[in-house]
Amino acid sequence: MILDPARPADAADLAVLHAAAFNPPWTAADLAQALGGPGGFGVLARTADRAAAGFILARAIAGEAEVLTLAVDPTLRRGGVGLALLVAAEGLARQNGAQAMFLEVAEDNVAALALYARAGFEAVGRRRGYYRRPGAPPVDAQVLRLDLNSRRP
Repeated sequence: MILDPARPADAADLAVLHAAAFNPPWTAADLAQALGGPGGFGVLARTADRAAAGFILARAIAGEAEVLTLAVDPTLRRGGVGLALLVAAEGLARQNGAQAMFLEVAEDNVAALALYARAGFEAVGRRRGYYRRPGAPPVDAQVLRLDLNSRRP
């Protein structure tokens, strides 16, 4: 696996991955805007043949970082891509002065909850009805936090 900085020029590849992982997906324009916004950064994982395997987008502002989205090609899940992306984003957040990293995850996303727990995130709150899904009732989000000061760079 190859980890590279994600750039706005990668937005089309990121949108394909996001659409395979989420409904509704973010557009290429949404993803490029997140990367180009204040404090925005991302990491793109590629396979040995340079195919996009997954990505993470985050931002770090005023001592805190937030994971905006993380997507892994469904055929490559549970192979370490997600954890590698999280670890890379933690390092970049730390370099950008963040002391903690936050994210929201749907409470019914068992695989993602397990990944974040493995990475050291802890539940600190809940957002009721945060995720709206086409044709389904809203789902609560768990707010998770990772203390970056207690982790090694």
